[in-house]
Amino acid sequence: MIKTMSIVHFHFLLIVFVLSPSVSAFAQFGDIHTGSSVPRDVREMYDRGLEYLAKTQNDSGAWNGGQSGAGITGMAVMCFLASGEDPNFGKYAGHIRRGLRSMISEQNESTGYFGNSMYHHGFAMLAIAEAYGTVDDRNLWSDPGGKNQRSIGSSLELAVRAAVTSQKKNSQKAWRYSPDGNDADTSVAGAVLMGLLAARNAGIEVPDESIDGAIAYYVSMTAPSGQVAYSGGIGGFDESLARISIGSLVYAISRRKDLPQYKATLGYLTDRIQGGSSGHGGVEYQNYYQAQALFQGDLDSWEKWNKNLIRQLKASQQPDGSFPGTHGVSVSTTLSLLALAVNYRLLPIYER
Repeated sequence: MIKTMSIVHFHFLLIVFVLSPSVSAFAQFGDIHTGSSVPRDVREMYDRGLEYLAKTQNDSGAWNGGQSGAGITGMAVMCFLASGEDPNFGKYAGHIRRGLRSMISEQNESTGYFGNSMYHHGFAMLAIAEAYGTVDDRNLWSDPGGKNQRSIGSSLELAVRAAVTSQKKNSQKAWRYSPDGNDADTSVAGAVLMGLLAARNAGIEVPDESIDGAIAYYVSMTAPSGQVAYSGGIGGFDESLARISIGSLVYAISRRKDLPQYKATLGYLTDRIQGGSSGHGGVEYQNYYQAQALFQGDLDSWEKWNKNLIRQLKASQQPDGSFPGTHGVSVSTTLSLLALAVNYRLLPIYER
């Protein structure tokens, strides 16, 4: 089966080819940056996982099996988008459209909030951003004009507005579970900030002060050692590789690699690629963020860590293609697949 890449990814490759001094230089660059050579065992695991997600999507376009909501649906949609299948005409195009319709239908048409919690809002916003520009809106709604039916771009703009409005109410310029929350934590904030960064990368206007305020919050929560606290202001540092990975990733994607806090978080991760405490969220949550953080920061370390990840997931994948974990089978399967998806590097947010 021929795999296709996103429009954004194709443009990225074209630019690299034009700027490369030689074809051989491009070839050396290509393997690690473009996902042109995905290990066979990764492809087999990933395909089995997608088959599981396809079989378990419900009639509304969402997923059950533990936690559910727009954020869970969004993560599953990203798994399909990351596979390289054509999102409009490929094997899983119908699943992608049903998932997007489910998320957009749940979104509050006035506030733009996706509901359940800002976790869900952040992950749903990220998925909508990744779909924007790759999924054809003309094929999205079978009966356009119905209640709460809007384009992917309109949904993304609404989601950004909801996140920015929530942040403005927050004394720490970040996010907590409720959109009206006045305190913050680095886990929820990571989900929302990654959604905003993906929206900005997709061409949606995101205020600079929103990104700057969120990064300032992470700076305040990062110790010189590279550890990242959870909530409650400065203090409470411990070894949570999940939170450290979130911090390192948001610094990288927001283009703040010059910050000493970025160097500290990345150094902490690269010193512990063979293990460490997952802390908040469980190991599959850690894997999801650590895969991206290492790939953005240190390719050699990511390659070593990725080999261990592949071995672990091969051993844990169930006969039906799912992955067990802390938060229920739907969440664990999507997080595990998205950690593997860095091998494909087709999602715009996964590009370096």
